Amino acid sequence: MRFASLGSGSEGNALLVETDDGASTSRVLVDCGFGLREAERRLRALGCEPTALSAIVVTHEHGDHVGGVFRLAAAHGIPVHLTHGTLQGCGRIGRAEPLVRIVDPLESFEVGAFRIEPVPVPHDAREPVQYVFDDGRARLGVLTDLGHGTPHVVRALSRLDALVLECNHDPQMLADNPAYPPVLKRRIGGPWGHLANAEAARILGAIDRDRLRTVVAAHLSQQNNRPELARRALAAVLDAALDDIRVADQAEGLDWHPV
Repeated sequence: MRFASLGSGSEGNALLVETDDGASTSRVLVDCGFGLREAERRLRALGCEPTALSAIVVTHEHGDHVGGVFRLAAAHGIPVHLTHGTLQGCGRIGRAEPLVRIVDPLESFEVGAFRIEPVPVPHDAREPVQYVFDDGRARLGVLTDLGHGTPHVVRALSRLDALVLECNHDPQMLADNPAYPPVLKRRIGGPWGHLANAEAARILGAIDRDRLRTVVAAHLSQQNNRPELARRALAAVLDAALDDIRVADQAEGLDWHPV
């Protein structure tokens, strides 16, 4: 298994996960917050034609995650998996409607060689989930867009080989940001908002890390965080060097990385 980020941040998110079982290659896109042409460009930059996608799985209905999903799906005939609440939150889906597959947030499902486990999370959306990918040899967890780590989240993320983990903001930078009104600061920093660096580190410290080899910091706020702060918080838990923590950024994403 391997994964790559097309881009991660408030302007658009998408993560590509791929595995090969010897007979065929399965490729799943987690979210797509980019317009059709930009999503196609970023996929091709990673060597993936949009028609080669096995599925798109959606975490929740916010525009930076779902904004390009249905246009990309309709243009290339790609099935879209999402919870009923997320579908309701998306409103009109147009020509992609026949491609929609409803996900039970408490039951795993299969796409090609992947077994995909939804993980319900506390976030200000209708029925948000994150995902764990299992191809029988390795496990990848994707955890962004939640306000805090619940006991269920910690259990679901145990026994991973790789983790993409939100480090959205530094609380002091958020508090001092004059461009953000108080209501937005409360939303981001609240229990249904986004993970602060310290809370991301707490989750990382709580999970079973016996198999964990790779940690990627994701969904960093360009205004309320800095990569070195996220790296420092996670590296302290792992007793690792700062350079051992990769960062998926908004402009360049993250190139292919093995699990």
